[in-house]
Amino acid sequence: MLLASSMMALGQPVPKPYGVLPTQRQLRWQETEMYCIVHFSMATFMDKEWGYGDESPQIFNPTHFSALQILSAAKAGGINGVVVVAKHHDGFCLWPTKTTDHNISQSPFKNGQGDVVKEYQLASQQLGMKMGIYCSPWDRNNPVYGTPEYVTNVYRKQLKELYANYGPLFMSWHDGANGGDGYYGGAREVRKIDKSSYYGWSDTWPITRSMQPGACIFGDAGPDVRWVGNEEGHAGETSWETFTPHAAEGDIPSNGNVKYEESVVGTRDGKYWIPAECDVPLRPGWFYHQSQDGQSKSVYQLVDLYYKSVGRSACLDLGLSPDKSGQLTSEDVGILKQFGQIIKKTFAINLASGATFTASNVRGKNHVAYGPQKLTDNNRYSYWATDDAVTKADLTLNLHAPKTFNVIRLRENIKLGQRIDSVAVDAWLNGSWTRIAKVTSIGACRLIRLSQTITSSKVRLHINAPVCIALSDFGLFKEPVHLTAPIITRDKSGTVSIETVAPVESIHYTIDGSVPTYSSSVYSKPFELKEGGSLKAVSFEGAKMQSDITSKQFGFTKMDWKVLAPNASDENAQYAIDDDPATFWNTSGINLPLDISVSLGEEKLIKAFTYLPRQDKKTDGIVDSYIFWTSTDGVNWLKAAEGEFSNIKSNPIEQTIMLSQPVKAKYFKFTVRHIVSGNGVSVAELGVL
Repeated sequence: MLLASSMMALGQPVPKPYGVLPTQRQLRWQETEMYCIVHFSMATFMDKEWGYGDESPQIFNPTHFSALQILSAAKAGGINGVVVVAKHHDGFCLWPTKTTDHNISQSPFKNGQGDVVKEYQLASQQLGMKMGIYCSPWDRNNPVYGTPEYVTNVYRKQLKELYANYGPLFMSWHDGANGGDGYYGGAREVRKIDKSSYYGWSDTWPITRSMQPGACIFGDAGPDVRWVGNEEGHAGETSWETFTPHAAEGDIPSNGNVKYEESVVGTRDGKYWIPAECDVPLRPGWFYHQSQDGQSKSVYQLVDLYYKSVGRSACLDLGLSPDKSGQLTSEDVGILKQFGQIIKKTFAINLASGATFTASNVRGKNHVAYGPQKLTDNNRYSYWATDDAVTKADLTLNLHAPKTFNVIRLRENIKLGQRIDSVAVDAWLNGSWTRIAKVTSIGACRLIRLSQTITSSKVRLHINAPVCIALSDFGLFKEPVHLTAPIITRDKSGTVSIETVAPVESIHYTIDGSVPTYSSSVYSKPFELKEGGSLKAVSFEGAKMQSDITSKQFGFTKMDWKVLAPNASDENAQYAIDDDPATFWNTSGINLPLDISVSLGEEKLIKAFTYLPRQDKKTDGIVDSYIFWTSTDGVNWLKAAEGEFSNIKSNPIEQTIMLSQPVKAKYFKFTVRHIVSGNGVSVAELGVL
């Protein structure tokens, strides 16, 4: 009794947890912050996003594969783990599995003795990085896919092999690939499954829990980590780590059957703790394509994504794609290195360290256990707390001298749940308090990137929550100064303009795909680029300070183009060739296949064609299967290419299809064989290179 009285005299007990809570494996996942997923398999050698399943294992033969090179580059970027794509939808296994002959042992790589998954395991151990596994449930090669036999005797046995031989794993990664057309042992047909029941996830997850208890299970509906609902790399401005998934069809949410618009934000006071993963490829596609060289995300695009993923209580999963040799390109290695340096430099010094904190309330007046000095001790789980009855509180920092900052970091002790609803931030400027930021949802990490740099000697927080507050971290940081990258546009006449959102000393550019330097051409006024080309531009402030590189690949100008079919009098059809990605042509009630034919005005040598799907976040009418034809007279047509736009629903980027050989033509025809949803066809842009 005396001991209890003494403890109560010192202050109140630990705050009661609020809502559902993370498990230990989820806490470890959250602390990872950034990891990568590496796509390198059969599709790399076929120049596709998805293999069909009929590819010969003889095709897989990288000359210089190096898991160490790939993961070393990732680690230089501040990335702490890797998810290895051990099997993609084409069914080719990158380890010597006993479940199918469609695996690496049947390839010429290392004379059939190779094991790519093992090399990733050894490299991750050498570098001190975490490792996870992705084994695609959809298998376009396997003849028994679509039957119960596949799930029990193939897929689950593949998971067991991976769990048994390549751990310990921090993630078991699963997506919503729920059947479709494929090779299927020679059947070459469409196989549909019941997405809510076929894989029997409720019987599959226990295998993971038993064999890899430390691995978080990722899926559209969790159960440990959810897909954020887009492949753009960002969570919602408001981002809850709790989530109640709802099915898009039927009653049972599952991989491929979730209302993805809810996944972006999560659910306040949700039924489960299922935080978001934000996945995004470094290059336009998930697999390597030579046609996408020079189009990787810039350093500051990655920095922006870091703030919109890690800085919104999610984790960033960055897609890396080695080339056919088996290594990342020098361009991608350089981008990762610079990105890592900026993040490291930004968060190296917490300018709030050494500040004097004044809180409007401290739990039980126990400053030792719950005082605000805990906010700068670099411990995610020590915290400043208020009394149970205090759900609104202020915190003032006296920095003792003017400090210059442009980033604010806040963290909650999520072992006690996600509690805070909103935070407002004031700074002492010109003798009075001025509001500089206001945000909702904090969670594991909230990064506030200010629109302008602030210099102040005092900062104040206003915090609102439904229960008492348990804030674990407060930081002020200075992101290094950088120049704004140029913005490149071209109108329908072929006139190119280059500009920046903020003033710079000069802009230098090239049109041959080479990297611009200070001695490259200086942009002074718009210029014509009617025949297309690979344009790159850089902002400079003196010879030494430069921005990220902006790259644009342009085809032939469309000034004299005309849409001839399906209806030459349809004025809206011109939206498909107006060089404006924001507009699109949309049909309705038209049966497929649909032919869209275009006159180029004059004969051109065509090396590739492009299709840009609608860019308004909707999927109705997006084309995923096509035939491309060329003609010199508009009557006689030559088939130049056919295939599918794999993964275009989740990643609706411009599709560039290289022809097997250049073709002279005055006309082209785009045959739409299938769309992802809806009853019409939508086209933002068609082009030729």
